[in-house]
Amino acid sequence: MASFAKERAPLILLAIAALVAAVLSGLARTGIKVPEIFLDAAQFHSVLMISGFFGTVIGLERAVASRLSFPYLTPLLSGIAGGLLLAGASITIVISGFVLAGICFVATTLLVVIKQPAIYTFTLLAGAMLWLIGNVIWGATGNPMAANACGLTFLVLTIAGERLELTRFLPPKRLSKALFGGIVLSIIAASLMSALSSPDYPPLLGTSYCALAIWMFSFDIARKTVRKNGITRFVAICLLFGYFWLLIGGALLAGEFTNSPYQRDAAIHSISIGFIFSMVIGHAPIIFPAVMRVKIPYSWIFYIPLAILNLGVAARVMGGLFESTALRTSGVTINAIAIGVFLFTLMLQVIRNLSRPVDKAYRH
Repeated sequence: MASFAKERAPLILLAIAALVAAVLSGLARTGIKVPEIFLDAAQFHSVLMISGFFGTVIGLERAVASRLSFPYLTPLLSGIAGGLLLAGASITIVISGFVLAGICFVATTLLVVIKQPAIYTFTLLAGAMLWLIGNVIWGATGNPMAANACGLTFLVLTIAGERLELTRFLPPKRLSKALFGGIVLSIIAASLMSALSSPDYPPLLGTSYCALAIWMFSFDIARKTVRKNGITRFVAICLLFGYFWLLIGGALLAGEFTNSPYQRDAAIHSISIGFIFSMVIGHAPIIFPAVMRVKIPYSWIFYIPLAILNLGVAARVMGGLFESTALRTSGVTINAIAIGVFLFTLMLQVIRNLSRPVDKAYRH
């Protein structure tokens, strides 16, 4: 516990600060009144979420797994860059921080590939490189929106790579792995196309996301473990909900729906909230203890933020399809509540665990 408090607590606090800022700046974008600092940060909503929060959290997770020292530069740099962005520092300094964090993250992931070359590690490396490329393009163009597709794909491929590792339990056929590789290459190409040509999302990216969702539905072990009990079933339900929203978001991006700002918003947040945050909620009781060095006992209450999250995404998608400001605002608000409830649930479980008698068999 002392080691965690000294080395990792500040990084996690920086990540949570970026998450809170991203959520509040997202509310500001829909016209909901928030403190002025978050209103000013509204233009950097996606940067705070992708680089400030996820860059720090994923970087910290990868650093812990590496058991090396230099990978901790990733969460340190991305966390500080997110804080500087909120503090109103020079955008050049902020971008430089995120770019340096990306370089460290690519180097860390490259070590994973060298140690264990496989499709899933190459997928993780591709995601890491896209995060770096997105921030470099932001620096070159001065437009943070230009980094959005690469940043979103960074998160999608990180999840896909980690899930692919677990499909060995099925096990997948050679054809399915080749198909996965083709889908990943298509996603990478479409993301780069978006970043280099315009800040919009090409239909190819949506089609590729759809293909990935269908692949996951077909080969992920979740379709078997959903019949289990306890945390195993909970994780599987989170995964299946996530794949559903990835499919919906991909379908919206692939069609003509994104001509409308409402419908583009529905497509992007179906993926970024529905898919990615379903994964976060599902894996939190497993991954966070390894990173935070505290137990987070599984409880049925984890279903509460998951249910609220899915309700919010559904409202947001419907608001996008029908161009309803009321539904869209409701969806944004419900999603913010879901994230708040999720953080409260995590803290509640940590406190419950700490209040229990010490288990001498569980030490870090």
